[in-house]
Amino acid sequence: MFRRDLRPDSWFFSFLVGSLSRSLFAFAALAKNQTSKGFAPVTIETSRHMYEYVATALDWWHADRYCEQHFAQLLFEPQDSEQASFSKLLQSHHIRGSVWLNERDGVLHKPKWRRYHTVPVLVFEDKTDTKYVKVLADFPALPAVTACAHLQWDTRTQEIATIFSYAVPAFINEFQLRGFVDEEGFVRFALIVHEHHSPYLPVFRADGQWHHFCVTWQQENGTWAIYADGKRRASASGLWAVGPSAPLAIYGQGIFIIGQDQDSLGGTFMEKESFSGNITDLHIWQNVLGAEQIEKVRSCWMVEQDLVFGWSSNALEVESTVREVTAQFLCPGPVEECRVFEVGSSGFSFTSCLQSLPFICRYRKDAYWELKKAQLESSRSLVGRVNTRAERTVIPENIFTSDVQDMNLSVAVGALEFLATVLREGETPVLESSDLLAVLQLLKQVSDVEVQEGEELEMLEQLGQYYMEVTELILEEQNIETWSSVSQVIRGPMAVVELCDRMVSQLAPLLTAGRTKITIQHRNVGMEVRKLELSRQEMSSEVYVVQSPEKGRHDFIEVPAEEMQRLKARGLHRVMVKNLWFGYGSLQRGLSGAGSSAGLQDTAAPEGGQKYLGAAVGTAVISSALLSDRREVSTSVRYRLRHHLQDLPGKLVGPVCAFWNFSLSPDAGGMWSTAGCSVVASLLDSTACFCNHTTNFAVLLQVYEMQRTTKEELTLQTLTFIGCGVSFCALTVTFILFLAVGVPKSERTTVHKNLIFALAAAEGLLMLSELAKTNQVVCFTVTACLHLFFMAAFSWMLVEGLLLWSKVVAVNMSEDRRMKFYYVTGWGLPVVVVGVTLATSFNKYVADNHCWLNIQTNVIWAFVGPVLFILIVNTFVLFRVVMVTVSSARRRSKMLTPNSSLDNQIGIQIWATAKPVLVLLPVLGLTWVCGVLVHLSIVWAYVFIALNSLQGLYIFLVYAIYNSEVRNAIQRMKDKKKALSFTNCSHPVNYLSSPRNTTSWETGKPSPSVAGSALSSPAQKDPPVRNITNKGNFGAKIPMGISSIMSPERPAVELTAFKSSVSKQGMLRLFSRRCHPEALQLSSPQWTHERGRNSGTRE
Repeated sequence: MFRRDLRPDSWFFSFLVGSLSRSLFAFAALAKNQTSKGFAPVTIETSRHMYEYVATALDWWHADRYCEQHFAQLLFEPQDSEQASFSKLLQSHHIRGSVWLNERDGVLHKPKWRRYHTVPVLVFEDKTDTKYVKVLADFPALPAVTACAHLQWDTRTQEIATIFSYAVPAFINEFQLRGFVDEEGFVRFALIVHEHHSPYLPVFRADGQWHHFCVTWQQENGTWAIYADGKRRASASGLWAVGPSAPLAIYGQGIFIIGQDQDSLGGTFMEKESFSGNITDLHIWQNVLGAEQIEKVRSCWMVEQDLVFGWSSNALEVESTVREVTAQFLCPGPVEECRVFEVGSSGFSFTSCLQSLPFICRYRKDAYWELKKAQLESSRSLVGRVNTRAERTVIPENIFTSDVQDMNLSVAVGALEFLATVLREGETPVLESSDLLAVLQLLKQVSDVEVQEGEELEMLEQLGQYYMEVTELILEEQNIETWSSVSQVIRGPMAVVELCDRMVSQLAPLLTAGRTKITIQHRNVGMEVRKLELSRQEMSSEVYVVQSPEKGRHDFIEVPAEEMQRLKARGLHRVMVKNLWFGYGSLQRGLSGAGSSAGLQDTAAPEGGQKYLGAAVGTAVISSALLSDRREVSTSVRYRLRHHLQDLPGKLVGPVCAFWNFSLSPDAGGMWSTAGCSVVASLLDSTACFCNHTTNFAVLLQVYEMQRTTKEELTLQTLTFIGCGVSFCALTVTFILFLAVGVPKSERTTVHKNLIFALAAAEGLLMLSELAKTNQVVCFTVTACLHLFFMAAFSWMLVEGLLLWSKVVAVNMSEDRRMKFYYVTGWGLPVVVVGVTLATSFNKYVADNHCWLNIQTNVIWAFVGPVLFILIVNTFVLFRVVMVTVSSARRRSKMLTPNSSLDNQIGIQIWATAKPVLVLLPVLGLTWVCGVLVHLSIVWAYVFIALNSLQGLYIFLVYAIYNSEVRNAIQRMKDKKKALSFTNCSHPVNYLSSPRNTTSWETGKPSPSVAGSALSSPAQKDPPVRNITNKGNFGAKIPMGISSIMSPERPAVELTAFKSSVSKQGMLRLFSRRCHPEALQLSSPQWTHERGRNSGTRE
C-alpha cells in the first residue's frame, strides 16, 4: 500500500483532516502549560493534610499528573461522615463547582493509555463498483471470530453499505458486515454468517465522527454480538449453519474484501452495496474478545493473543482509486467517565475524563512542610547550572509553581543529557534536598513521555541510557543523608524504583523480531526488557544476569522453565519481561531504617542463644515483571543475590528473602514483606530465594547478638540428645511395664499410658530430626509429626490436670463419658491444631535450618499458644491440689498428734506441700515454664534442658520404680510363677487365676465355691485352715489401729490414683501348706503374725 496525494477539493479528505485537527487542537490546548502565572493556588490546612486547590482547568489525566509531579495526590473521595464538613471547608475558601476525584482502584493511573496513534486510513470517497481493498492473509477455519475497526460513516447516503465481506467457495456470504443510516439518524449494523442474516440494529449515531466497532461470533450456539465505542449494542444466538453432525465453523482459505459485497468469489461488486466513508485499524482474531479486551483495542493497544490479521500497509492490496492518508488519532482512555466532587451539594457525579475541570492536590502535612523547608533553604546551584548549560528552563526553580509539562522525545533526551553532564562533572558533590526533589520531578516528567509512532527509536534508547545514568548518579553514597531528608516527601526511596519501572515500559517499541532484548547498565543500576515468544516447541528458563564489575558470583533472577510452560498452556503466545537491578548503595541504606523493617516484626523472634538486633538490606535490589498485552502476568521467580553487609564480629546474620510491598503502609511508600518467599540456599557470600510472584526483591540480613558461645551451644545440644535418649528409653520401659505386668485398668493408668506414648514418640522423633534436614519432604513430614506428638503430649498433660481436678472437685460425669472427653482432648485437639496450621500455612510451615515449626512467622504460635494455655490451667490445678493436701495434713496432724511440737507440724506441712509438687510436675508439664527464662542466662538454659529432656526418666522413677501398684503387680507375677511350679496341686492355680474365688472382705463369709471345696477336702480338719476358712474374718482376730488408717504419709488425694492391692501371699501360703505341710510348720507366734499381717493387708 502506498500514499497518494489527495485533491484539494476532496470532501472526504477535508472532513477527515478537519475532524482529526479539531481533536488534536483540543488536546494541545489541554496539554499546554495552563497554570495561570498570576493566580496562586489556594492552600487549605487540616489536622492531617494540606490541600492545594488549582483553579486551572485540566482533564483528569493532566490533573493527576500535576499532583504526582508535585509529590502529592489527586483528592480522594472524602468519607461519608466528612463529606459535608469538607464541602463547607472548601466553600469557606470560595471554592465551588466540580473538582476531580482520584480513583482508588488505580484504573486511571495510566496516562500512557491516552496516546497518539498514527495509522493509515482508507478513504472510500463515493459509492462505486470499483473501489475495494483486499486483505492479504491466510485465514484458518474460525470456530470463533472477532473483527474490530475504527469507522467514519458517510452521512450523505442512506443506502445499505458493506463494510467488509469474506467469501469461500461453499458460501459467498460466509462472513459479512453491512449497515445503513435509518430515518432517525442512527447507523444500523447487520451481521451475516453462513449466509444467515441478523436483523439490522442501531449501534451509533451518524454524526460524521470516528467510531470504534467490534463484531464477535462463535460456533457454539451461533452466539454473536456487536460493540460500538466500547459498549455492547446488540447480541443474540442462533446465527449459524448446521452441518451433518454439528454447527459449522467459518471456513478457512477465503477472500476478505473491505468496502464491497462479493457476489462471486473475490469479485462481481455492485455500486449500491459498496461502502462510502473512512476505515482504519481493522484487526481480526480467531476467538471472542471480552469486554475488557475490546476496551483495550479501542484504546489503541494491541491484543496479540490469537490475532489472525493486524492492520498493516504491507498486508493490503489497494485498488488504485482508493485513497490512503496517514493520520494521527488521539486514542480514548480506558475509562470514559471519571468521578467528580460537587462542592456545595456534598455529592458525587461522573463526567467525561476529557472535560477540563479544576482540581485539588492532597499533601501529607509533614511532607508538605518538608517540601516547603527544602524549597526555602535551596541555593538552586544544580538547577541554575543545568538551565544555564541548556540555555533554557530544563528544571523549574520552584517545585510548587512548576506546570504540567508534556515533553516530547527530543526535549526529554536533551533535558537528561544536560542533567547527566552536570551531575557527572561533580561540581556539587552532595546534592541538596531541593536539588534531589527537582531531579525527581524531572524524572517523573520524562517517564510520562508518550512515544509517538514514527519517531526515531534511536532517540528512545538514548533516553533510556541517560535515564539510567542520572538515576545511578543521584543514588551515589554521598547522597545518603539527602535521601533521608526527603524520605517523607517522596514516600520512601523506592519511589525511584517505581520511576525506573515506568521508564523500562517505555522501551517496548525498541523490541522487534530481529532485536528481542534491550539491556542498559550504568555501574550500579541496570535495566533490561525482552520479548519472549512462547510458541516455540521447547521452553527454557529466562534469566537476567547482572554483569557487575565485582568478582565472584553474579546476581541473577530467572523465570523457571516450568512457569514458561504454564504460561504457554494458558494460551499466551508472547510476553514482555521487565527487569531492574540496583546495586548496593544509598538505596539499600535508606531501606534499612526502622520503618522499612516494620513489616518483618513477625520474623524477628529470637532463637535460643541469640538476641535480635535488627534487619538490614544486605544485597542489591532486583525486580522482574511479565506483561502480556500491557497487563502484568503472575508467575514465580528464583533469584540469587550477593551479600554486601560488612562483617559483624560477635554477631550472627540470618538471611530472609523479602519483597517491597507498596500496598503496606502507603503513606510511607510501602514496607518489606516475606509473603510467598522462602530461602532455597544460603552461603556465606550469597543467598538463593524462591518467590511465587513478581515484584522488587532483596535479601534482608537479620542481625542477632550471640548470647552463647559455640561451645555452649554444642554442650546444650549434646545434653539435649543424651537427655532425650535416656528419657526415650525410660518412657519405653515404663510403657512396656504398664502393658506387661497387668496393672489394673483405671482412668489414671489409661491417661498415663497415652501421655507416655505421645511423649516417647515426640522425643524419639526429636533425636532423629537432625538427620532429616537434608531431605525437604522428610523434614516436612518429621516437623508435622513432631508438632502432632508434642501437642498430644501436652494435651494429655492437660487431661492429667483435668483428671486430678475431678478428684479434688466433684464432677458430675460418668467414667465412660469422661474417658471419651479425655480422648477427644488428648488426640482430637492436636489433630485439629496441626491440620488447621497445615491448611493455612503450608508454604511457611517449616523453619529454614531445622525440622521444626517456622519461628520466622506466626506458625510457631500454633504450638506456643496451646502450650501456654495448658501450663496456665495445670498450674491452677496444682495450686488447688496443694491447698487441699496441706489442709488435710494439718487436720490429721492435729487429730493424731495434738501435742506435737511446732517444728514437727511445720515439717509435716512442708512435706505435704512438696510431695504433690514433686510427683505431679512431670505429668503436668510445668517444668516447661522455665523456657520463658532461657534468654536471661545460660544457667536457665541448662536447667530447662535438664528438667525437660529428663522428663521421661522422672516419670519412669515416680510412676514405675516407686509405684506400689506396679511393684505389687510384679510381685504377683513372681508369686504366680512360684505357685505354678507346684505341679502336684492344680486347685491353687485355678484358685489364684480366678478373681471370683476370693473371700468377701466386707462380710467375712466364704463364697459358695470356696465353701464347697472346703467341705469336700480332707484337709479341712487341719486346725489353722479350718479356723481361717470357716471364720473368714481376719480383722476380727487382729483389729487395725487408727494410726495405720490416718497416717500422715497418706495424702488426702491418691496422687497416683492406684488403689492398694489385696495381697494373696496368705492364700499362697495356705495352698503351699496343703500341698507341702512339712515345708511350712509355723510356730504359733509365727502363724499369729501371719494372720495379723494378712488381716491388715485385707483391710
